[in-house]
Amino acid sequence: MKVKKIILSVLLILLVITLAFARPVTLRLSQFLSKSERVNASILVVEGWLPYRDLSAALDEFRSGNYDFMITTGLKATPEYYNVFTDGFLIFYTDKFLPGDNGVTTVAVKAHGEPGGINAPHFKIWVNNSVIAAFTASKRKKLYTTTWNGTHADSVMIQFDNDLVGDFGDRNLYVSKIILNHDTEIPFLNNSVYDILKLDNKDRIINDMTSNAGTTRSRLISMGADPSKVVEVAGNKARINRTLTSALALHDWLKKGNFNVKGINIISSGPHSRRTWMTFNRVLDRDVPVGIVALPYGDPKSDDNVHYLKTARELIAYIWYTIVLTLY
Repeated sequence: MKVKKIILSVLLILLVITLAFARPVTLRLSQFLSKSERVNASILVVEGWLPYRDLSAALDEFRSGNYDFMITTGLKATPEYYNVFTDGFLIFYTDKFLPGDNGVTTVAVKAHGEPGGINAPHFKIWVNNSVIAAFTASKRKKLYTTTWNGTHADSVMIQFDNDLVGDFGDRNLYVSKIILNHDTEIPFLNNSVYDILKLDNKDRIINDMTSNAGTTRSRLISMGADPSKVVEVAGNKARINRTLTSALALHDWLKKGNFNVKGINIISSGPHSRRTWMTFNRVLDRDVPVGIVALPYGDPKSDDNVHYLKTARELIAYIWYTIVLTLY
């Protein structure tokens, strides 16, 4: 107990110092935590929590680096909400729930978004090929309900139409389920597909994944990655030390496969990168070189890439992982 109190006190002092000295200290810490160090590698690892905007950079790295495989890491989960990560259509098919002339009179969407205020996400509700309502999502989880006077609803679509990354962060819409006629609930998992703008029935993401590693793999494939070159490696559910859990899952997967790996580079984002690099270095076999490719955090077009709270949190997490990894 005494050791824990000491550790927490040290972390608190470091946080206070970071915030007190503000920009100069934060800038130096951010540069340290966000530094890229590539190695000669045959495998590129992509962390499964990365936002959609970073996956294009990951795909470019894979192609330019002549890697053999791209591995997406993350944790197993049964998600309640789907991150509608870019402009497009989340499509629910209703026939198996309400077959025939189903007489749909009300459509409700359980959703929330971020950020709030003037930068909140906006979405439209479609039934078949017609827009029946439009809403701005609040940060609070709630139902958005509207009416419809048709006879047969083949599909219900949720169109996210104002995705943007700015100084306010990354605009996101999260959808859990639709409810028809107040009582027929259709969750997104295993009952929906995601179509990025085209509505042409090609390259749709089938929402049957139960890990963020699987979701990221599907998104990379939808962006043009070769499915035979992208592998999902998901760790078990964990509330804490999730980066460590992902690294341990990758270690076990590589060991079982008996792969001849000349090196591994990991795609991460911003100040989180240093902790990722340290963790995978410690967990993976010592004779496998591990590098890090740190993508910019937040809006790359912004003149202010210093994120005070993010840097402070990651500094604390880095110190915590330094302690935890002494066991490995």
